[in-house]
Formats: sequence, C-alpha cells, structure tokens
Amino acid sequence: MTMTTRQTSIIPAMIAGIIATTISYAGPLVIVFQAAQGLKPELVASWIWAISIGSGVLGIVLSWRWRVPIVIAWSAPGSALLVTMLPQTDFATAVGAYIVANLAVLAVGLSGTFDRLMRRLPAAITAAMLAGILFRFVIDMVGAVPSAPLMVIAMIAAFFAGRVLAPRYAVVAVLATGLALTMLDGGLTGTIGTPRLTLPVWTTPRFDWAATANIALPLAVVALTGQFLPGIAVLRAAGYAEPSARPIVSASAIGSILLAPFGCHGLNLAAFTAAICLGPDAHPDPRKRYLAGIAGGVTYLLFGAFAATVLALFATLPKTLIAALAGLALFPVVSSSLSTALRAEQGRDGALVTFAVSASGMTLAGLGSAFWGLIFGLSVHLLQTLASRPMRAAAT
Repeated sequence: MTMTTRQTSIIPAMIAGIIATTISYAGPLVIVFQAAQGLKPELVASWIWAISIGSGVLGIVLSWRWRVPIVIAWSAPGSALLVTMLPQTDFATAVGAYIVANLAVLAVGLSGTFDRLMRRLPAAITAAMLAGILFRFVIDMVGAVPSAPLMVIAMIAAFFAGRVLAPRYAVVAVLATGLALTMLDGGLTGTIGTPRLTLPVWTTPRFDWAATANIALPLAVVALTGQFLPGIAVLRAAGYAEPSARPIVSASAIGSILLAPFGCHGLNLAAFTAAICLGPDAHPDPRKRYLAGIAGGVTYLLFGAFAATVLALFATLPKTLIAALAGLALFPVVSSSLSTALRAEQGRDGALVTFAVSASGMTLAGLGSAFWGLIFGLSVHLLQTLASRPMRAAAT
C-alpha cells in the first residue's frame, strides 16, 4: 500500500471523529447553557473549556492506549439535572458536589463492578438498548423534513446515494450537501466575531451535605446508569471486548475531579456520538477505527481552546441541518443494532421491550429511559428464561 493510499484510508475515520465531536456541540451543549443561566459569562466559558479539554485529552489518551475508538463527552443527563438544581445552589458548593459525585464514580470504576455487569448482559438486550437510545435521532431527522423539505430530503438522498457509490464517504456527502444548500438559501444567521482563546477560571470548591444529597448523588447515578452503561454497551455491540470498563470509568472520574474547579460537572464515555466512530463507515478495519477517537479528541481540544468562537459559529447553523446530520450519521448503527437485537427468536420479546422503553425517552425516579429499558428488558428475558426451563426439562 502506498503512502497516498494509507492516507486516504484514514480520512473517513478522521472525519467520523470530527463529526462525532461536532454533533456533541450541536446538541448536548445546549443543555449546559440552560443549566448555566445566571452564571457570569467567564464561568460559563470556563465550564465549556473544562468539559471540552477533558473530553479531548481523555479521548486521545484512551484511544491511543487501547487502539479502540473511545469517545469521551460530558454528562448530558447530568447537565439536565443541573438545569433545576444549579440556580438554587452557590456555584462553589456545586463544584464541591461535582468532586464528591466523581469520587463515587471513581470508587465504582476501581471496584470492577461494571466489568462483572457487562459480562452477564445478553447481546440482544444491549443491542436493543443501543438502538433505542439512537432511534430518537432518526425520528428527529424525519421530523425535520417539514421545516426544510428541500435541504433535508437532499441530504437523505445524498446519504443513500453515497451508501451505494462510496459508503465510507456517505456522511461527508450529507454534510457537504446540507452546508451548500444552507449557504445558497441564506440560512446562516448571526455573526461569529473575532476568534479568541478561552481562559479557564478557578473556583475553590465548597463542600456541603445538602449539596451532596441533592446534586452529587443524582449526578453519580445518572453518569453510571445513563452514560457509562450504554457507552460500554456501544463498545461491546461494535465487537470491542477490550478495554474493560475499569480504566475508562476510572480515568473519566479522575479527569472530572481535576477539572471540577474549572466548572466540569462530569466526563464519561459517550454513547450515541461514539457509535459514529465504531462502524465500518469510519474504517473497514476495526483495528484502525481508533483514529476516529483521536481525531475527535483533537477536535475537542480545538473547540475548547476557542469555545466562545465555536459557540457563536454553531449558533449560525439551522437546527434542521444538525438534526438531519445526526440522524443520517447514526442510521446504519440503528439498523445494525436492531438486526442483532431481533435476530434470534429466543429473547426477542425482552429485546423489543428494551428497545421500546429506551426509545421512549421516559424518566422514572430520576433515572433515564436507557436504564429502565435495560431493567424491564432483562426482567422479561429472565422471566421467559426461567419459564422455559421446566418445559425443556419435560421435553427431555
């Protein structure tokens, strides 16, 4: 293989990493802004800097160390929790709660509990949970058609044409099509301003028992059940048995603790954005897909260094473009996961329950749909497994 051929072969992996990071900024970051209402602008900028730099450094180091596309991101469910909790809490006290929450996550990571759990999960259930988590993005893509029919339909057409003609570049064709039509239609709004570096701001943590109960405990629970659990499931569903959960969970918790004084509420293994980097569209060789994780990490570092400028840039893009891009980028992963989940007749009911609940977006007792999808699906799977044992015994 020539140097040019090798360079060409890694381009889709690099683009997959860039797109995964771009989608993280285009969606989950909005929740952070909602939670940051009332904070000084320099604290908000520092918060974005901390979660970006932390995600970038951890993604690069872990992807390089394990040769697996490991994508780290901030806790989106945690951000959602802070929308209601942070306005009622002094920021220094919230920072103390961030540290306590991630100390708890670190303890779970070092104990190896996650590894034991994942070894016992049926593949059909984990695949169904992944499909359910991602399915809403496909629905949002379809829902964006009435808002901008020409652009979205053209992006969809570019995607499926690309899947036939050049599968590895299909998502690139989607992005190029969407940007071209947006610019022709004058859909870019607002101004970006002069690029400038973002400087972090230190906040000395203050520890409080009430904040620990109201912020730290929920943050730890949603990070473990709503982020790391589906994140590990994504890796396993893509065929990556290594690394174990322990180094990923532990490294993410340590990074979160170190960056908490700068505003980081929590870093964790990404789920839906990571899926973009884990399939054959990123690279046909699974051993080369780690390059997507590294490319995504570098993009995080660039975005974090110029956080204010990047945020102004994303504000100019129409929401329909982002929705269509996310849905089409994840379409092959949803298709593959559903196929795995429903392939075998035995266990199909549990997998379907897992998919339905995970896709519902429901929240119960403060825990998200991915967690409850897993619980309900496993309950059905266990019930049917136990019920079938007497029948098999009688048959023999």
